[in-house]
Amino acid sequence: MRSRYCAFSRGNAAYLYKSWAAETRPLTLTLDTAQAWTGLTIDRHEVTGPDTALVRFIATWRKGSQTGRLTETSRFRRQGAGWVYIDGVSE
Repeated sequence: MRSRYCAFSRGNAAYLYKSWAAETRPLTLTLDTAQAWTGLTIDRHEVTGPDTALVRFIATWRKGSQTGRLTETSRFRRQGAGWVYIDGVSE
């Protein structure tokens, strides 16, 4: 999760694409370069199976004079030596 947040904050679409489960990732990924990610709090982490987990996080952002936050519970699956993002539900 933290590595995907870093990729979002640095505009690394290639890493985001690679760390997204093939069955749920979009065909293309376009990032908003005007939006700056300014903070991440991992609120909850729950192992849901031998190779699956949930992560609830709060990410803060700034775009011009606007600020906001994204709260999401994301599903991840172990794949090889790492984890891939499956999907998430925003609050």
